[in-house]
Amino acid sequence: MATSAARSMDGRVQRSERSREAIVIAMLGLIGEGTLSPTAQQVAERAEVGVRTVFRHFSDMETLFAAMNDRLTEQTESLFVDAIQEGPFADRVEALVERRISIFEELGPYMRAAAIQRRSSAFLQSQHGRNIRTLRRDLRRWLPEIDSAPREAADALEMILSFEAWNRLRIEQRLARNRAAAALRSSVSQLTTALDVAG
Repeated sequence: MATSAARSMDGRVQRSERSREAIVIAMLGLIGEGTLSPTAQQVAERAEVGVRTVFRHFSDMETLFAAMNDRLTEQTESLFVDAIQEGPFADRVEALVERRISIFEELGPYMRAAAIQRRSSAFLQSQHGRNIRTLRRDLRRWLPEIDSAPREAADALEMILSFEAWNRLRIEQRLARNRAAAALRSSVSQLTTALDVAG
């Protein structure tokens, strides 16, 4: 009897875990397709669970955001593998720009969705701060020369290479990826040339 009860409990736990995972995957899928604020009904339909199941698993949105972040980190880990940061300055600038474009294009929908919810989420506010610090460190690993440039120049370069700048080009100005990339390269090139960082 006890063994039967234990098996029944294990089965319920496994079903609950599967439902939870399906909900997280559904949320990420909907956001990735452009639905930045999915409704519980949309999530339930995609996950093939009841709406009440969605609320039961994630009545606390912070828990849902954290679960989504964990899953997204697993899916996009390869984007953040450190590449070789050597060679001529101009080559490193180009490589860094391409790296940022790849990251922002892949994570863009999720970063836009997070921005919508950030004001009311302590988790997303904290994660946003971590993202900014990560990109700042990444910039200095690729271009350590900027440490000897005027502070305002380094700040401007950090801004130009931010997701917000890329998002402005792609969403607000409605530029195709190639045109947005050309604009970004031009801005970075003009700034670094004007600062004589390369020389």
